[in-house]
This record gives sequence, structure tokens and C-alpha cells, in this order.
Amino acid sequence: MLRDDINNAVKDAMRAKDERRLSTLRMVNSTIKNADIAARGEGKPPLTGVFQKMIKQRQEAVELYDKGGRAELAAQEREEIAIISAYLPKQMSEADVKTAIAAAIAETNAAGIKDMGKVIGALKAKYTGQMDFGKASGMVKAVLTG
Repeated sequence: MLRDDINNAVKDAMRAKDERRLSTLRMVNSTIKNADIAARGEGKPPLTGVFQKMIKQRQEAVELYDKGGRAELAAQEREEIAIISAYLPKQMSEADVKTAIAAAIAETNAAGIKDMGKVIGALKAKYTGQMDFGKASGMVKAVLTG
């Protein structure tokens, strides 16, 4: 389904002669195919975190370009981030993340910080692509220690 959407968007970008969108979507397609190939060998489901990884790479590039005074390259990376973000699942609100954390703690019977891995594992199993696990781990740690 997602692949079809991206392929249709590639065709639309070609028709509209939108070079930035076209090159970004072609790169997304290539990354998805590479992830599929890698997932076959590892037995993982394809697309796990692929889009988040692509966005993170571009965010790091934006920081470097901004520090280096390359505003035009930073702007291109920001455009790519916007294009890729359109295909991400909707991100959970902070209140929803807190609710999910509470449910995961109850589900795993987590009693302290030593159980943090179980809680994060349960969250990743259910909410991959829908929450920022960097922020979520800090919230889990606060709840388990506090």
C-alpha cells in the first residue's frame, strides 16, 4: 500500500517536473528496496524504522550544513525531510505516549529501572514509527525511578 503511494507520487512528480520531490521519492524507493533485501536475510519485517533513519540522517546533515554556512544545502535537506515525513505514520501526542507507557509498564509488570528494557521492547513492538523512542525512554525512566 505504502509502496504504491510512493510509486504514484513518483509518477506525479515526473508529470509535474518537480525535480526535488522526484529525486527524493526515488531515493525513498531505493532505500525501501534495500531494506527489503536486508530484511529477507535477517528475518525482520521490512521498513522497520527506515523512514525515521532517513529523516535522522537528513537532520544531522542540516546541522552540519548550517554550521558550515551552506544554507542552500540545508534547505534541500529540509525539503527532503518534509517529503519523507509525509509517508510516516502519524506521531502520537505526548498524552498518548504517557498512556502507552503506563500500559506497557502494567503489561510487563515493571517494578524498577532494571525492567526498563522490557517496557521499551513492549513499546517498540506496538508503536514503532508512531513515537520518538529517545523521548519515550526518558519518560519511562522517570516513571520507573520516581
